Amino acid sequence: MTDFYAVIGNPIAHSKSPLIHAEFSRQTGQDIRYEAILAPVDAFPATVSSFRARGGKGANVTVPFKLEAHKISTRLTERAQAAQAVNTLVFEPGGIAGDNTDGAGLVRDIRANLKFLIKARRVLLMGAGGAARGVILPLLEHKPQVLAIANRTKQKACELQQLFSRYGNGNIVSAAYADLAGEKFDLVINATSASLRGELPALPAGIFADGSLAYDMMYSDGLTPFLQHAKQQGAARLADGIGMLVEQAAESFLLWRGIRPETAPVIEMLASCTAS
Repeated sequence: MTDFYAVIGNPIAHSKSPLIHAEFSRQTGQDIRYEAILAPVDAFPATVSSFRARGGKGANVTVPFKLEAHKISTRLTERAQAAQAVNTLVFEPGGIAGDNTDGAGLVRDIRANLKFLIKARRVLLMGAGGAARGVILPLLEHKPQVLAIANRTKQKACELQQLFSRYGNGNIVSAAYADLAGEKFDLVINATSASLRGELPALPAGIFADGSLAYDMMYSDGLTPFLQHAKQQGAARLADGIGMLVEQAAESFLLWRGIRPETAPVIEMLASCTAS
């Protein structure tokens, strides 16, 4: 009997999640159907209830509903609790379990696919919104030398520093972009939505250390504005968010189906589609 899953967001037509989960289903032999659902911006809980009433077993949640997904969850994993944002819902007999697989997906892509170690490295995370919230705890679990959270509005970065301070060992700092002048980082992650608007966070020059990896959580045909800038500024390696997208989806699939699909062929397929 086919089980139903979905990704819920607004906008949603661009989502690659149905394609990814179709590949996971084919690869693992799991009998599932996965659809994209456009939810009105003021009707996320009703949309979830409607999908569940139609037999939905679980759902992924994307922009702009991750904070609302956190609110409607009746049980939260530690990483979802820490992030105060949810991107994966598991419908249970007694309620809704909320998880956040974004950070696990990011870290797995960086470590397993890109073979880049986070431990003892200087890491810069740009942005203080939901995307940043979801990845801080998994990054800290890999013990960077420092995790700097930078944002256009420094107060928001400070709030995240305070929120996650109990998970670090004094290695979390907050900054406005201008405060980073003279600093160098081994891993620079863009968790802002600037790339979606064709813009670039106001980074000072010279922040990329020798051998550094520039990682944009967004993806597009060709290099994003941030990755173009990183290349010009001497970043040794560049990566967009395709790998993270597939890896976080694999984490969700594991939660729902109890089996982890192979991600490498799906990443390769999507990367070739984006490049063509």
